[in-house]
Amino acid sequence: MDAPQSKPNGRPRGLRRALVPPARLPEPINPALAAHAEQRAKDAQNRAADRITRFAGSMQFVYLHIIWFSCWIGFRVEKYPFGLLTMIVSLEAIFLSTFVMISQNRADAKRQVLADHQWNTVQEEDKQNEELLDLSRQILALTKEVHKYAAQRRGG
Repeated sequence: MDAPQSKPNGRPRGLRRALVPPARLPEPINPALAAHAEQRAKDAQNRAADRITRFAGSMQFVYLHIIWFSCWIGFRVEKYPFGLLTMIVSLEAIFLSTFVMISQNRADAKRQVLADHQWNTVQEEDKQNEELLDLSRQILALTKEVHKYAAQRRGG
């Protein structure tokens, strides 16, 4: 059986992916979202929440907990039923659920920014459509007058 392919640094590809923190999301292309992201990045609390949420939603977080729990139980840091570990994990769950809600609020804010931007676009398009309809009516009226004038010239 073949060995896993290695990168130039000598580590297997899967191991590097597991150990490297999750990549940042690409910068938004939509100008409204870019402005929103820039505004959000100004607040240190938002930056910290984004980093924690990004890490907590990664496989590295899962691997860290597998190692942590295995060591805790394997090295017998405390006896069964692991009261301290249970308390620590419960506190962690409370904080992580708060970060999930923060992440949901951030997603809601992004959706609102997009909805507002799309609404403005629809309003501008509606105005342009009204202008085009007005121009079409003017063209129709002029065309009718030209036909009327041509008919009068033929008849008279």
